Amino acid sequence: MLSEGEERPVPISTLQSSRKGGSTIRERYGEDYYQRIGKKGGKALRESRGSEYYREIAQRGGQANVSKYDANHFSDMGKKGGNATKSSQDPDFYSRIGKMGGAARRRNKAAKGESA
Repeated sequence: MLSEGEERPVPISTLQSSRKGGSTIRERYGEDYYQRIGKKGGKALRESRGSEYYREIAQRGGQANVSKYDANHFSDMGKKGGNATKSSQDPDFYSRIGKMGGAARRRNKAAKGESA
C-alpha cells in the first residue's frame, strides 16, 4: 500500500515505454548498436534464405505499391525527385552525367565487339 504523501505511479503509454527502452539500450550499447544488430540479422537471413529472398520481397513490395497507387503517383514522385536533384546540383550536373552515361554505353559496345 501507499504511505501517506506517496503518489501512485502513473501508467505510461506503449509509445513512451518503447522510447524509454530504446533510449536505455542506446545509452548502454552505443549509437551504432541497432546498425550492428541489423547487419547481423541481415547476414543471418541471407545465409538461411539466400540472396534470392531479397529479390522476392522487393518485388512483392513493388507490386503492393503499384496496386496501391496509380500511375500519376509515380510520375509525381519522379518529378519531385528530379526537382530536388535539380535544386541541389550545379547547372552543368545533367550535362556531366549525360556524358558519363554515353561513355559507359560506348565502353559496353566496345567490350561486346559492336561498332560504336
